Amino acid sequence: MEPANFLNLLIVDDERSVREACREVAHSLGFCAHVADSAEQAHRMLDLQAFDAVLLDLRLPGAGGLDALRRIKERRPEAVVIVVTGYGTVQSAVQAMKNGAYDYVTKPFSVDELKLLLERVSSHLKLKSENRLLREKVKSKQGFGGIVGRAPEMEKLYRIIAKAANSVHPVLILGESGTGKEMVARSIHYSGPFRDKPFIPVDCGSLVPTLIESELFGYVKGAFTGANQSKDGLMAMAEGGTIFLDEVGELPVDLQAKMLRAIQEKEIRPVGSTRRVPINVRILAATNRDLEQGVMQGSFRRDLYFRLNVLSLRIPALRERRQDIPLLIGHFMERMTRSSGQEKILSDDALKAMLAYDWPGNVRELENCLERTYAFTSGPTIHTMDLPREIANLPVPQSSNGNGNGHSKIVPIAELERQTILRAIMELNGDKLQAARLLGIGKTTLYRKLKDYAAQEC
Repeated sequence: MEPANFLNLLIVDDERSVREACREVAHSLGFCAHVADSAEQAHRMLDLQAFDAVLLDLRLPGAGGLDALRRIKERRPEAVVIVVTGYGTVQSAVQAMKNGAYDYVTKPFSVDELKLLLERVSSHLKLKSENRLLREKVKSKQGFGGIVGRAPEMEKLYRIIAKAANSVHPVLILGESGTGKEMVARSIHYSGPFRDKPFIPVDCGSLVPTLIESELFGYVKGAFTGANQSKDGLMAMAEGGTIFLDEVGELPVDLQAKMLRAIQEKEIRPVGSTRRVPINVRILAATNRDLEQGVMQGSFRRDLYFRLNVLSLRIPALRERRQDIPLLIGHFMERMTRSSGQEKILSDDALKAMLAYDWPGNVRELENCLERTYAFTSGPTIHTMDLPREIANLPVPQSSNGNGNGHSKIVPIAELERQTILRAIMELNGDKLQAARLLGIGKTTLYRKLKDYAAQEC
């Protein structure tokens, strides 16, 4: 076992010989051991110094041992407490463990018993530390607002998000479908002065064309058939906060003019009303379209484009930041492990295949791929053949053959076929029937090819 370096242990016992013997054993295991002869002295020491573990005699004079345990856990809830009981009974120790003790030992105990217990405590504390470091590492993978990514393109994006978060001006978020435009919008909102105000997302592409105006600006009673009472629109609901116009390029041209007026004049007119209502709303908009081209073609108003484009940012496609793919995979798989209670790992070949894929659907496609694969993979390891066909069947780039010309080694098609079949059987733990099914060939064909491969090796 590794020494328990830098772990502070407090030994609380009224018998000097026991205290000194325990301190000697603890020192031999690498603990920094301190002693106290009463509960009162222990409490004073705990107020002054942090201890990783406490060895507490439950039969101390004065304050009861269980009361001392309660006060220790109140002062240092993270401390691991081992209780010592005597007279051959463990009843009080069991009660102590219910109250938060980690373990117990019964007097009289041997040096070997104490060593074994302290080694277990040391291992437990180190595991807690490693888990904490792992959580910090996972957290460090996240950039602004919980967005996962450390590629240079993402670092640049975080700097722009930080500026946008403290601005009151409209922000235009550009990016392909699935890159996380709404997540960026939420990061901007919740990282700035509007964080305690409403964030209202609007999917402009999913709104019914005849109802878009009433959804955005609201309506008064009697404005149209079925308008039995007045209703606030989404712009009014976002008062004091942020309205996020997702896929703003889908807005009809006639409504673009009304949106422009709302942004310029900071007021709206509900459908059916002659009264204008002042609004105080910050506008965030996003699109996967080329709005400049839309302006040239007449499908998007030039003046609205300039109003929205006061500050713009572009989210890189996933294929432009492949180095973040392992981070994203780890992030999603950790979440799936927590939700399912089943931990799975990704094989090296599966990771290579996912790195080689272009991910046209970006982060959303990656997440959906992992969710589907996680659900349908029966074993603890996700192999290449468990991935969707468009990924599993993708040729993975070969490393240089070392001939100095920088070209990959050219492998005959028959050899590639042989490697694919044998790799499939290996990854499926020898299940030839499943391999044939996943490869899309008949069982007879598979057995014939395996027979041919065996003959070639003779």
